[in-house]
Amino acid sequence: MLKAVPSIAAVPADAWDACAGTDNPFVRHAFLSALEDSRSACGEEGWLPRHLVLEDPQGSVLACAPLYVKSHSYGEYVFDWSWANAYSQAGGRYYPKLQCAVPFTPVTGPRLLVRPDAPDPAGLREALVGGMVNLAERAGCSSVHVTFPTEAEAGAMESMGLLRRMGVQYHWENPGYASFDDFLETLSSRKRKDIRKERARAQASGVRLETLTGDAVTPRHWDAFYRFYVATSDRKWGNPYLTREFFDLLGQRMGDAVVLVMGFEDDRPVCGALNLRGSDTLYGRNWGSLGDYRYLHFEACYYRALDFAIEHGLTRVEAGAQGEHKIKRGYMPRPTWSAHWIADAGLRKAVERYLGQERAVMQAEIEDLATLAPYKKTDDSPPDSA
Repeated sequence: MLKAVPSIAAVPADAWDACAGTDNPFVRHAFLSALEDSRSACGEEGWLPRHLVLEDPQGSVLACAPLYVKSHSYGEYVFDWSWANAYSQAGGRYYPKLQCAVPFTPVTGPRLLVRPDAPDPAGLREALVGGMVNLAERAGCSSVHVTFPTEAEAGAMESMGLLRRMGVQYHWENPGYASFDDFLETLSSRKRKDIRKERARAQASGVRLETLTGDAVTPRHWDAFYRFYVATSDRKWGNPYLTREFFDLLGQRMGDAVVLVMGFEDDRPVCGALNLRGSDTLYGRNWGSLGDYRYLHFEACYYRALDFAIEHGLTRVEAGAQGEHKIKRGYMPRPTWSAHWIADAGLRKAVERYLGQERAVMQAEIEDLATLAPYKKTDDSPPDSA
């Protein structure tokens, strides 16, 4: 039986997590419940939960998917504003729409969550996608959008008739470095010197950086980090998505995944970078500061993340959306994906034509950006493109 539930709390945590697995922290029940319980993702904010749950005849959860009815396109990082505007100008109503995603989180991960021991996993994923389309049709939604799925999921949904879209992010890969200096040795001489200068300038700033995990992150740290988050949101975006309570719940429910880099002037917190740890990847999520601390952003967000990944044997650091400046610091362009179902045939045809053109441009851009790689040109260099 396939059903849509009005909150993540309607699904037992162990049943959801049996489908979500442990590799990616953002699809864990704890993360999604922290978003909902803190009122960060709720109907009043334009994220009305309608999670899909597929049960066997005995009521055991076989598969599930995080799903929301959206009344806008904020907090998604796969931009469809132009589609909405075009449809509106043609007399259509683009909102509400359905969004299969982790709110405010541009991180690739599974979206069609299937219990590993469930029979016919491909059929269950197809049933989830079919359920999304059916729900959209019954609820009068214009479209379904699955954002930041895995490449395999995106390909499977394309074969089901959804439109596939390509994006780009910047990721760092660890082939087994023993130290940060070991990583630096793979770079060209000039890039190696540039990074050493940046780190030296950050260290000379007078701000002391600490990397905190687990129980070492206290409410005092969350108080400070929320101030940084709001201050930076005000400067850049104008509206912080996450509430103060979210960070408390995050620490309480999944503190094991939190990696918080905090900067102090004497004992006063002045900046911070929040990361979450998966089974093999460190995910950079939010940066905030109380002022303009030159070079500290690079140190706290990028280089400390690499330090942590190397020390703990993680194979990848994903530093979030956007930012070609990451390339010269070792983060290389990698494709991201989304899949889209659109009810109106005219809009679908126009979007399909646009996506075909966009993908060719995006692929060329990724290949062009890869030529800016800071690595030495040897057979042992990290691959330039995925």
